[in-house]
Amino acid sequence: MEVKIHHRSRLMQFVALLLFLTLVWAYAQLEWNVPQGVKRTAMQARGTIVARDGTVLARSVNGQRVYPQGKLAGQVIGMMGATEGLEGLEYAYNRALAAGQNLKLTLDPGVQATAEAALAEAVPKHKGEYGSVVVLETRTGKVLAAASYPPFDPNNWRDYSPEARRNRPFLDVFEPGSTVKGLVVAAAINEGLTTPDTVYDTPMRRYVGGRWGSTIGDAVAHPRQLTTRQILRYSSNVGMSHIVEHFAPEKMRGYLSRYGFGDYVDIPTVMTSTGKLQPLRRWDDLVRATNAFGQGMSSTTLQLAAAYNALANDGLYVSPRLVEGESAGQRHEVLRPQTARVTREMLQAVIEEGIPHAAGLKGYALAGKTGTAQVAGAQGYTRNLYDSVFAGFFPADAPRVTVAVMVHGAKIGYHGSQLAAPIYREIASEILSRWATAPQEEPQPKEKSQ
Repeated sequence: MEVKIHHRSRLMQFVALLLFLTLVWAYAQLEWNVPQGVKRTAMQARGTIVARDGTVLARSVNGQRVYPQGKLAGQVIGMMGATEGLEGLEYAYNRALAAGQNLKLTLDPGVQATAEAALAEAVPKHKGEYGSVVVLETRTGKVLAAASYPPFDPNNWRDYSPEARRNRPFLDVFEPGSTVKGLVVAAAINEGLTTPDTVYDTPMRRYVGGRWGSTIGDAVAHPRQLTTRQILRYSSNVGMSHIVEHFAPEKMRGYLSRYGFGDYVDIPTVMTSTGKLQPLRRWDDLVRATNAFGQGMSSTTLQLAAAYNALANDGLYVSPRLVEGESAGQRHEVLRPQTARVTREMLQAVIEEGIPHAAGLKGYALAGKTGTAQVAGAQGYTRNLYDSVFAGFFPADAPRVTVAVMVHGAKIGYHGSQLAAPIYREIASEILSRWATAPQEEPQPKEKSQ
């Protein structure tokens, strides 16, 4: 009898151990590797990501997450891990997508493809390291394109480095350089500190800042006296130092802040970086002058596009939007409408009189400003590393689209007029072609009477 009880006890112990091991195995599967059937069901239910025209950018097929457009907007879309989003919109909207909700973006696949193609052609040609483009719909702030170079295909995301997966238009921070001149001139006009035809003494070099100051200089040869229009045309740092000489620091910094610099872009859920504006206590004469030409401050391509969009939008800042149906963000007046229109005319002249072949299209009214910024490092500004920048909009008289371009580290033709401006031109050309906009005929000279 005792032998039977002993054997039965050992059998029960074995059964208990087997049940315990089964539970451990099941827990391990849930913790480390979801069973294939469960994983497949969850993936099949995950929401689809589509562009504004319905083009499918991400969906689940047979238990796998696939990206039908390949590299198109790859960094924006991001990618999936085994059970959840890891980067981009797949990560930012993971909860909604996992619940089966679809995501419709403001991206225009044609504009996105155009921006990516323009970067892919120009950046390697100029031996640049990377670049980004943002295209906004002027009135709404909707993001029509957010392009990065080098490209990234989320279907094969393990083949790419973290840098290649980076959503550069929203995350990379850089000094915007002389593109800021257009924004500061508009602010000065708005404050009554200058007019388009105000004349300034503009030697090629000028010392600014008193005892702790520094000498600032111009890169492009120009007459010794320049109007405000010409200061933009020749991109004169010396001229800008005169324009802001009587601009109260708190007011000038306030304008830059209302343009969106120094803070995060008010765009829901999506991860962005914030550029830098120096605190007001540091705004001496030299900081004020250098900020007037975009040095000592920083921005993302998205922030720069949003700032220039305020010029395009009759002085009204509207927060960018990437996902359809989300509530509108900030909307506030930065400039009076008339100030914005006058500034747009001057920025149109910058292209037509200064860089028509680099940024202009014959018969079309394009407007914008270049920038070439030395890259700041731990030991100060580097000698041979530049960011090539351009920001503008079109048509100049009634803008519908705003574009910002940044290319980092070009070794050949790194100036904004040589690299970033032609990228803008290429994007403008493709969009105008899609609109089927006919060029305006140039007025013919009148015949002399006999």
